[in-house]
Amino acid sequence: MSMCARSMSTMSKLSIIVPVYYNEETLELLYADLKEKVIKKIDEYEIVMVDDGSEDHSWFIMMNIAKMDPNVKLIKLSRNFGSHAAILAGLERCTGNCAVIKAADLQEDSELLLEMYESWKKGNNVVLAARKDREEGKTQQFFATLYYKMVRKFISAKMPEGGFDIFLIDRKVIEVLKLLDEKNSAITLQVLWSGFQTDVIYYVRRERKVGKSRWTIAKKIKLVIDSLLGFSYLPIRFMTAVGSVCFFGSLVWSVVLFIQKLVIGIPIQGWTTLMIMLLLTSGLIMLMLGILGEYIWRCLDASRKRPPYIIERELHIEDERENKYF
Repeated sequence: MSMCARSMSTMSKLSIIVPVYYNEETLELLYADLKEKVIKKIDEYEIVMVDDGSEDHSWFIMMNIAKMDPNVKLIKLSRNFGSHAAILAGLERCTGNCAVIKAADLQEDSELLLEMYESWKKGNNVVLAARKDREEGKTQQFFATLYYKMVRKFISAKMPEGGFDIFLIDRKVIEVLKLLDEKNSAITLQVLWSGFQTDVIYYVRRERKVGKSRWTIAKKIKLVIDSLLGFSYLPIRFMTAVGSVCFFGSLVWSVVLFIQKLVIGIPIQGWTTLMIMLLLTSGLIMLMLGILGEYIWRCLDASRKRPPYIIERELHIEDERENKYF
């Protein structure tokens, strides 16, 4: 597909979306880094910080930053809704011609945003910042590699091998994501699913030196489940495959036992074999019911029409207004 650069007359305002969750130690450092490496080098910008239910001093630090820079907008969610919801809240309120997601943990060099921005100006609608390597522990690297291999095999071959969290999207992509009324989803996979013209920029993810990661095991497990159930047929096909194997296996075993009894005269084993088969079958049934239950619960969650997030406060110093939602 041919790629046309955006004309000089095209508006090029960049929105920087920063999800915030217990980042009181990094926010001022992050803003200083953005100011030095990004803000000074572009014509028009805004920073949209979204506090996803932090209970530390993140919101007060965000307000101090907003007082220093009239282009900073603040959003405070009523509780922790997750990074997907926080990013969506920022995208729905940003006004840029393109928007880039920037983590607040200082593990990506802010100069990366400029490379992505330049790629967007060349005509790409989606620019992914993919990890070429990680300066992290072996355990973290192992599970991350395992997850992205699973995604590439069962969900989308377009996923970069090292995966990505940071991405820049054009206004048309933002509008598509706003239309996707999906809960229990993964916004990175939604970006890939949209299918727009994409460029990939590689970088080395640095070790986190300030603050503590809130990316818990429970959240990682939920991401895997959301990814598989929301973007893959694998769970249903797995149930079909297991059911088929059990059916044909039991059929073959029945024939073998029948032949042994009639032809060879070997007596059929009693309670031990029966109990093993009963426990195995019961376990498989519970597993299948659990998978079906996940689908049913997600259908129920979607049918309740609850919003993906609730905004408690918005603050934009330039407009000198503060809205509160109860």
